Amino acid sequence: MIETERLRMRSWCDEDVAPFQAICSDPAVMATIGPPLDMDATAARIAWMRAHQAEQGHCFWALERQSDERLIGWCGVIRGDMDPVADMVEIGWRLARDCWGYGFATEAAHAAAAWAFANLPDEEIRAITWRGNVRSRAVMQRLGMRYCSDLDFDHPKLAEGDPLRPHVTYSLPRETA
Repeated sequence: MIETERLRMRSWCDEDVAPFQAICSDPAVMATIGPPLDMDATAARIAWMRAHQAEQGHCFWALERQSDERLIGWCGVIRGDMDPVADMVEIGWRLARDCWGYGFATEAAHAAAAWAFANLPDEEIRAITWRGNVRSRAVMQRLGMRYCSDLDFDHPKLAEGDPLRPHVTYSLPRETA
């Protein structure tokens, strides 16, 4: 679907469940996201992405490295489902821990943002993450996104007192992309 120099973002397939579950069950990967996912939860997440793509034409696509066709995570855009991204283009990524530090997230996110601005009418792309997620915040900054402190929020799907509840929002207006 979308190719970069080293990566490919593509539609999800049934064979992706096990390798993506290995990523989503890694406590280091999930430390800034939430609890590790079991096989059923991972399959449900992929099913949601497939349904979102069927309905909207995009999702957080399966992300594979071209050199070995290994599934290394996801990256793409969805329609957000809660404030401050409700019904807006939300960009996101998640990578296997052994793929951190190679610029894969930034490379894929640049391509996903370019795809969104070329194919969707929205004037802005937003990204959200836990306040302490310095790695994702660094990717957002490398994309040229700006931090919107007025849009800080407590994630409504996380319980009161959950240390991951405080979230931040970044924005990339079309004219600055």
